[in-house]
Amino acid sequence: MHVVALTERDAPRYRALMLHAYEAAGDAFTSTAQERAAEPESWWVRRLANPESLTVVFGALEGEELVGTVTVEFSAKTRTKHKAHLIGMFVAESARGLGVSKALLEAALDAARARRGVAVVTLTVTEGNLPATSLYRSFGFQVFGVEPMAISTPDGFRSKVHMWLPLQVAHGVA
Repeated sequence: MHVVALTERDAPRYRALMLHAYEAAGDAFTSTAQERAAEPESWWVRRLANPESLTVVFGALEGEELVGTVTVEFSAKTRTKHKAHLIGMFVAESARGLGVSKALLEAALDAARARRGVAVVTLTVTEGNLPATSLYRSFGFQVFGVEPMAISTPDGFRSKVHMWLPLQVAHGVA
């Protein structure tokens, strides 16, 4: 298994994995499978191509099969350029327990550390998702709040736990 930054040519397999993720772990995402399935292929290509360099999508490959993904988003705004945000973490069921999520998280954090001025990484995790919460805590992420009723699911509302990881001490303008 190896982790790479995905490019626009990876759009079909990225789309397939994420549509599966929205179905298999629907409570983990704010988008639904139906909403994302309706997006044209160009939407998926733009997400990977990212001409503004504000996102990097990492994929874990087992041979040619995409088995996991995570995205790190950067801000273009002057007052929030010091923050990166992780979204879309998912590992296919067949690849769980093999260190894929750890490798993806390491790649995302390395990208955040490499970006000039980034001092903190944030993420949200659905309350009760103990494997994900444990993974993030093992990397040093700390909870800073819980958003009640963050997403509406067929089984009711779910809260999102907000977590952060300081990368460096920020001294004013980064």
